[in-house]
This record gives sequence, structure tokens and C-alpha cells, in this order.
Amino acid sequence: MSLTEARFHDLVDTVQQAVEDIFDDSDLDLDLENSAGVLTVRFENGTQLIFSRQESIRQLWLAARSGGFHFDFDEASEHWICDSSDELLGEMLARITLEQAGVSLEFDEL
Repeated sequence: MSLTEARFHDLVDTVQQAVEDIFDDSDLDLDLENSAGVLTVRFENGTQLIFSRQESIRQLWLAARSGGFHFDFDEASEHWICDSSDELLGEMLARITLEQAGVSLEFDEL
């Protein structure tokens, strides 16, 4: 069953807010910007993460220094899963944050 447009936007809004909250609660020196459904995380070293919603195909996209990743929402597990690696969004964010900012954060709730 594919996601309705409304459910898709609710899910993306929820995950973006959770990501913002995790970064806000960290001790990292960073800038967060959420504009028109795109969340940008700028680390102190100039690298960034960009989360964008792809409404037509119901995917959440993540751009990082290591590449671009596309996530589908899995209703059974209630997680965003990378369509090329099957990695959970939270696992990937923990790895990428360590790679780009040198800090270990937990994104288990994602």
C-alpha cells in the first residue's frame, strides 16, 4: 500500500523534527534551517546534510558528503529505509554525523 500524500508529509515532518531535536540537544556547533520542507544541517567544519522530500515518489532524500541517499517508509517496521543499502535512516545518520562532524550521536528513535 502506498502512502497518501497527507501521510507522507506527516511522516517527513515528524522525522525532520526528530532530527532537529537530536541535533538541538547535542553539543555540536551547527546551524539548522528548515524551509519549504527542506532541512539543512550545517556543521562547524562547513559540511552539511540536506533532507528533502520527493513527494511524487514518496521518498525522503538525504544529501551528505558521502553521497545522495533515497529512503522509503516501511509501514511494517515504521522506519525510513535506504532503497539501495537497506540501512535505516537512524543508522546512516549516526555514521554520517561521525564521519562529517567527528561526533557520535544516537538516532535510534528514527
